[in-house]
Amino acid sequence: MRAARWSAEHPWRAILAWIALVVAAVGLAVAVPTHETTDADYRVGESGRADAMVADAGLTQPDTENVLVEGPGARRVATDLADRLQDVGGVADVTAPQASADGTALLVSVALAPGVEDAGAVQAVTEQVAAEHPGLSVREAGDLSIDAAINDQVADDLGSAETISLPVTLLLMLLAFGALIAAGIPVLLAASSVAVTLGLMAPLSHLVPADLTVSSMIVLIGMAVGVDYSLFYLKREREERAKGRTTLEAVEIAAQTSGHSILVSGGAVIASMAGLFVVGNATFDSLAVGSILVVAVAVLGSITVLPALLVKLGRWADRPRVPLLWRVNRRLERRLGRGGASRRLLAPVVRHPRAALLLSGVVVVGLAVPALGMRTHSATLDTLPTSIPEVQTVKAISAEFPADEGANATVVVRADPADRTEVAGALEQLTRAAVATGTFVASGQGVQTSADGSTSLVVLGMPYDETDDRVPAAVHQLRDELVPAAVAGLPDGSQHAVGGGAAEEVDFLQQQQGRLALVIAFVLLLTMLIMVVTFRSVPLAIISTLLNLASVGAAFGVLTLVFQRGWGSGQLDFTSPGFVIDWLPLFVLVVLVGLSMDYHVFVLSRVREHVGRGLPTRLAVEQGIADTAGVVASAAAVMVSVFAIFATLSMIEMKMMGVGLSAAILLDATLVRLVMLPAILVLLGDRVWWPVRPARPRGEVVAEPEPAYSGVN
Repeated sequence: MRAARWSAEHPWRAILAWIALVVAAVGLAVAVPTHETTDADYRVGESGRADAMVADAGLTQPDTENVLVEGPGARRVATDLADRLQDVGGVADVTAPQASADGTALLVSVALAPGVEDAGAVQAVTEQVAAEHPGLSVREAGDLSIDAAINDQVADDLGSAETISLPVTLLLMLLAFGALIAAGIPVLLAASSVAVTLGLMAPLSHLVPADLTVSSMIVLIGMAVGVDYSLFYLKREREERAKGRTTLEAVEIAAQTSGHSILVSGGAVIASMAGLFVVGNATFDSLAVGSILVVAVAVLGSITVLPALLVKLGRWADRPRVPLLWRVNRRLERRLGRGGASRRLLAPVVRHPRAALLLSGVVVVGLAVPALGMRTHSATLDTLPTSIPEVQTVKAISAEFPADEGANATVVVRADPADRTEVAGALEQLTRAAVATGTFVASGQGVQTSADGSTSLVVLGMPYDETDDRVPAAVHQLRDELVPAAVAGLPDGSQHAVGGGAAEEVDFLQQQQGRLALVIAFVLLLTMLIMVVTFRSVPLAIISTLLNLASVGAAFGVLTLVFQRGWGSGQLDFTSPGFVIDWLPLFVLVVLVGLSMDYHVFVLSRVREHVGRGLPTRLAVEQGIADTAGVVASAAAVMVSVFAIFATLSMIEMKMMGVGLSAAILLDATLVRLVMLPAILVLLGDRVWWPVRPARPRGEVVAEPEPAYSGVN
C-alpha cells in the first residue's frame, strides 16, 4: 500500500491534492454542460431501425401539448384559448377544440415546431386563461411539459435524498464512534467522493450520454461505499492505537489489512458494475460509468486522503466526544466485539453448522421463490407519481378522450419513390388484414408518406393496455405473418420494419433477456476470479458466488412481493403497477453482488489473518467474525439506511431501488454472511483453503489478536 504510506508520510500534500480534485470536479460540473441521453440512444433491434427510418424521412411526429378545459362555458374558453395559442412563438399548429363524448370537456391540441424544447410559452398562455376563469378547470400536459415535470421531480427527490442521507449517516457514525470528528470523516469522504463523481460525469457524458437516473444512483452508491470504506479503515486504525501503537504504525497496519480489503472489495464492485456494459443499452452504459467512477473515487480517497487525515489528527480523531453516544459506543463495542453478543450468536452456528445452514437456507429460498413469477415492463404513465399535476392531467385526458388509449405499433416501408403508390396500397391492405384479426384497430391516421416519397408508414392500434400480456404476441404476429404477407409483392430493394411503443418494449425485453445470462456469467466469473486471486482458494470463491446468488434471489423475491403484488404499498405510498420496471432487476443484481463483497472481503480477510497465524479454521472463523461483527453491523446499517431513504421518494424507480437493495443488504449482512457463511466454512474446515492454506507474509506488521477491544481513552 505505497499510496497509503506516502499519504501518511506527506499528509498535507495528500490533503491539498484531494481538495484540489474536489474543487476541479465541481468547476467542471459548472463549466461543462451535461449531455443527456436522447431517444436515438435507446434504439434497439427492429423497432430501433423503424424509428431511424421515420426520423430520416422527416415523419417524426412533432411534440404536442394538450390543454383540457372542463366546466360551464368550456367551449367558449377553449375557442379563445386556441385563438391565443395560434400567435405563440414555437407553435406550428393548433387544432379546433374537440369535445368529449358527454360534452363536458374540450381538448385543444398544440403541435410545436421542430426544434422547440420548452413548452413554457404554451404553459404561460394556459395559466393566464386559467387565472381569468377560476370557475373552470384549465390544465395542460404534453410531451415536453411531462418530461420537464419528471426532471423536476427527480431533482427534488435527489435533493431530499441528499438532505436526509447526510444527517442519518452522521448519526450512525456517531453511534459507531461516539466522537464528532471520527464520525464526520466517513461522511465527509463519501460526500466529497459523490461531488467529484458528479463533476467528472459532466465531461464524460459527452462520451457516454447521462441517463436521467444516473445522479440518483451515484448518490446511492457513493454514500454507501464511501462511508463503508472509511469505516473499515478507521475501525482498524482505532483498534491498533488502542493496543498501544503509534498513530503512524496504526495507519500502516490499517493500510496493510483494511486498506487491502478496500482495494479488493472496490475491485469487486467495479467488476460487477462493468457487467452492465454487456447489455449494450444507453441506460446501463450510463449507470455503469457513474457507479464505476464513484467507487474508484471512494477507493482513491480511502487510501490517500484518509490516512493523511488520520496521521494529522492522531488521537484528536476521537474528539470531541459526545458523552451519551460515547458510552453507548463503548457498550456496543463490548457487546459486539470479541466475547460479546457476536460470539454468543455465533456459538450455535459453530456448534450446529448443518442445522444453521439448513434453517437459513429455507428462509432465503422462501424469499426467493416469488421471483419465479416476476413480470417486468418499462415505466408507464401508471408508474409516475400522481403528485405530478401533469400526470393527473394526462390521466384525465385519457378518461375523457379514450380513443388513443392502448398499445400501438408502427409499420414503416422504405422503397423507390416511384413505387410510392404500390407501397401505400400494401399498407392499406395490411391495415384491413390486421383489423380483421381482431388484434388490431385502425388508428384513423391512414398511410403517411415522406415528402420525397421514399418512406411510408401506418400506425396500428391495439385494443389492449400497453402492459397487457397479449401485446408481445400481437407484435410477433404483425412481424412474422401480417407484414411479410402485405409487402411480399413490393419490388426488390424495399425495406420494412415494425416499430412503435409496443415493438420497442418487446425488443428491449428480448435484448435484456438474451444478454441476462451473459451479464450474470460475466459478473460472477469476474468476482470469482478476484476472490481466487485474493484468497488463493477455489472453494472460497465458489462459496462467495453461491451466497451472492442467494442474496440476489431473495432481493428479486422481495421486489416481486412488494411492487408486483403490492405488499406494503400503503406504507410506502404507491400503487402497484403489477410489474417490476424492466431495467431494475439487472441493476440490483450487479449492485448487490458488488456491495455485498465489501464486508464479505473484510470478514474473510480477518479470518485468513487468524488462519495464517496458525489457528484452526473453526476457531479462525469464530474469531474473525467476532472481530468484525461491529464493523459489519455499522457498514450494513449505513447501506440499509441510505437505500431505505430512496424507498421513501416519490418516483417508483427510486422506491424499487431502495426497497430491493435495503432488504437485500439487510438479509445479506445478517443471515447470509453471519449464519450461512460461517456454517459453510466450519463444515468444510481446512478444505476451504484449497489449494493453498494462508500463511503470514514475511515482514508483515500485523497485531496479534487479544481480548475484547477496550476503546481509546
